[in-house]
Amino acid sequence: MKNWIAVASAEHVRRGRAEGFMQVCHGKAAPLKRLRPGDRVVYYSPSAEFGGKDRLQAFTALGEVAGGSPYAFDMGAGFVPFRREVVWRPSRDLPIQPLLERLEFARGQKNWGYRLRFGLLEVAAHDMDLIAAEMLL
Repeated sequence: MKNWIAVASAEHVRRGRAEGFMQVCHGKAAPLKRLRPGDRVVYYSPSAEFGGKDRLQAFTALGEVAGGSPYAFDMGAGFVPFRREVVWRPSRDLPIQPLLERLEFARGQKNWGYRLRFGLLEVAAHDMDLIAAEMLL
């Protein structure tokens, strides 16, 4: 089992939670192929809305990758992103700032967000355990 941080606006994460899927990197398939059933995933949302200037900087969803492979989904207007099925757990939003010095991927890093720029980051079980303990309802 691996642990992943995916990046998307909270508005996009809410839709994925409601419909049981995840998308990353503007719908690219390749990153989703790295995930396996049973892998844990948490979404980090830098903003509330896609393209928004607000700074949410919080974890906004927590779940496990379900069976199956990435699949294309026609959202209309020529946009056909790839998705992956996820079983989302009941959780609360969790600001990242209070955790930064305890998260291995960010500890001691002034530019911790730089590692998240590609939209999907594998992290240590320690980081996922810490996040999950604070998020789960």
